[in-house]
Amino acid sequence: MAPPGSRRWAYVRVMAGTILGGALGFYVMHRVETSYKARMEERLRRYEAHMLAKAREAQQLQDEAQREDKAQLLPDS
Repeated sequence: MAPPGSRRWAYVRVMAGTILGGALGFYVMHRVETSYKARMEERLRRYEAHMLAKAREAQQLQDEAQREDKAQLLPDS
């Protein structure tokens, strides 16, 4: 049988490993989540910019089409 002191140190090592492992796991997951959030925010910004440019282009094409229609309706001077 193991001496009583070594059993106590075994418990201390298990508890310390559990606490430190939990802290390390929390830190790693925190870093993963923050980097993922930053990537998704950047992706959202690029998507919003793309959609805004697409809407502007559609509006510009619509405006040009309206100008052409008006130009055809007006008599030549």
